[in-house]
Amino acid sequence: MKYLKSSLFICFLVTALGSAQTKEITLDAIWNGTFRTQGMQSLHSMNNGKQYSVLNYEKGSTAIDVYDYKTLSKVETLVSSSDLDDLKGFSDYTFSKDESKIILATEVESIFRRSTLGVFYVYDTKSKALIKIADEKIQEPTLSPNGRKVAYGFSNNLFIKDFDTNQTTQITFDGKKNEIINGITDWVYEEEFAFVRAFEWNADGTYLAFIKFDETNVPEFSMDIYGEDLYPHQSVFKYPKAGEANAIVSLHIYDITSKKINDVKVSKPYSDFYIPRIEWTNDANVLSAQYTNRHQNELDLWMIKAKSMSSDLILAEKDKAYIDVTDNLTFLKDNSFIWTSEMDGYNHIYHYSNYGKLINQVTKGPWEVTNYYGFDEKNNIVFYQSVENGSINRDVYSININGKNKSRLTQKEGTNSADFSTDFTYFINTFSNATTPPEYTLHTAKDGKLVKGIKDNKASAQNLKAYHLPTKEFSTISVNGNDLNMWTIKPNNFDPQKQYPVLMYQYSGPGSQSVANTWNSANDYWYYHLAAQGTIVVCIDGRGTGYKGAEFKKVTQKELGKYEVEDQIQAARQLGQMDFVDASRIGIWGWSYGGFMSSNALFKGNEVFKMAIAVAPVTSWRFYDSIYTERYMTTPQENPSGYDENSPIQHVDKLKGNFLLIHGSADDNVHVQNTMRMVEALIQANKQFEWMIYPDDNHGIYGGNTRLHLYTKMTNYIKENL
Repeated sequence: MKYLKSSLFICFLVTALGSAQTKEITLDAIWNGTFRTQGMQSLHSMNNGKQYSVLNYEKGSTAIDVYDYKTLSKVETLVSSSDLDDLKGFSDYTFSKDESKIILATEVESIFRRSTLGVFYVYDTKSKALIKIADEKIQEPTLSPNGRKVAYGFSNNLFIKDFDTNQTTQITFDGKKNEIINGITDWVYEEEFAFVRAFEWNADGTYLAFIKFDETNVPEFSMDIYGEDLYPHQSVFKYPKAGEANAIVSLHIYDITSKKINDVKVSKPYSDFYIPRIEWTNDANVLSAQYTNRHQNELDLWMIKAKSMSSDLILAEKDKAYIDVTDNLTFLKDNSFIWTSEMDGYNHIYHYSNYGKLINQVTKGPWEVTNYYGFDEKNNIVFYQSVENGSINRDVYSININGKNKSRLTQKEGTNSADFSTDFTYFINTFSNATTPPEYTLHTAKDGKLVKGIKDNKASAQNLKAYHLPTKEFSTISVNGNDLNMWTIKPNNFDPQKQYPVLMYQYSGPGSQSVANTWNSANDYWYYHLAAQGTIVVCIDGRGTGYKGAEFKKVTQKELGKYEVEDQIQAARQLGQMDFVDASRIGIWGWSYGGFMSSNALFKGNEVFKMAIAVAPVTSWRFYDSIYTERYMTTPQENPSGYDENSPIQHVDKLKGNFLLIHGSADDNVHVQNTMRMVEALIQANKQFEWMIYPDDNHGIYGGNTRLHLYTKMTNYIKENL
């Protein structure tokens, strides 16, 4: 009896000590930066190919420090805010092509997702002089190749400042808010074509090409901004919804010498089109421009001669569904070019002559090229990233431009991404996987051989050991005839003899990926937190997601919300058949497209899902923007059934489970209109639900304690309703 009591006491003591040593992942810790890792900010490879620069912060000052690739030792500090009387610090920097000048960004404020306003300075690396570009807050300042001029946007017009004369020239005069924009993209281009600066210097700084947006006839959208004043004010901007009028775009070339603007006229008649990319070739007289029709299933590459203003169509692609705009167009010394395309069913690299004749397909196979890094002219080698080692992984490869002698340059399984030196002697590899925080290492580009480690985040990894995180398990699940990528996070004390509730997370948008072998995001730590509370968390990438070929991705064409929802519902059914899953306690959540999905899954799969959370959801594609929506759905006028039959608003009568709806009132992307219309439909269907509006928050719903509050609310809702 005494022995038994002693044994019980010792067991209790060991258990208590073990518990004391295991830290709890709290929501506070997740959102106060406890799990943040270190990186290399604003990495730039210097022209000499032997050095690189990064942005460093130390003792209240900001500096651009230069390091040697071979030794990784610091060579010099190019500029430090501590040495500049007019600057307390700067948040980013950009070199001129010849690296004689550096633009320093200060007082930067966001406009939309990518666009900003700021006060910018130019620093001369030789004279050490600092020049303020403009007294006003401007957009996208860009130095000419020789650094002697800078072009920028201000109040919807374009300006050029000449440092030799200290004179500023206004080159457009018709810019007007919500009517005409010169050289800066409108809202929908910024969001969906992912760029803001719509002007480009040519190779010798003699021409400036720019796109003009006439959004006069684009319908306006307005949002109330409540703020702290007695009366709220409205934010009004042009937002073309699906099927509505887009901005009329036109391409122009400004001649620096004559100070004349010439209008580009291509020989093919376009009635409703986009210009998603412009790029000068190595020939200072030749500008390339990508044009696509409104359906985005035809993509044309034009070459425009600045002197004669003549144009030649050198490449034209067509697709039954849509064509993704390529960011990988690269002109070689002979003006032949690299191009990426899905024309054979997978995204691959192609080499074309300067007049558009296919020289050869550089990469081939039933896998996707996910990034093109560049071309080593000296050795005729192309460098790229792909999913050849499994669609959830990324590796860096080299291959001769003729498609031979392919070599895998990275060896660790997970996500590898490279930043090459200018002369392709070295690359800095960023590696992580589900169990390894980001590691930064230097390698030789020739064979991928490790030269030296740079940063490894071992301290972060060591700190995490105290939390005893559960393992993120990767697998596949066969659903509706397809093997879908999946990860699962189970509680640390998982017992297969018990039954657990399951929370499914997904995004599911076309070409997206949520199941990836990479390091934790903030959401992952939240899932570990939920697992510690006894919930299994699962993520499944269904049909329509990316990196498994065009056929798998484009199956959802004209039917967004049909096949993806069917996959999540069927997957939930199959999970419910597992012995350790409580089939009566399966929930689903998502944000944006994922919120659209979780809403539909709860309504259409009402016998499967007990609860759902939808954050900033699209509730009808009729409410969303033209470029994104029509790429996958065509217009509502052409495809009304595709829009309406898959809208969760049309299925609110099927709601049986628990539903939490969340939105930011100042969401310029997925407007709160989506939630308001959903709420009204639920009310009229007499369905009970819960909802939360975050005042003046955009699509990201963050700032101050906002994220902590949001995830606390969702956590409590899951505990109470799953």
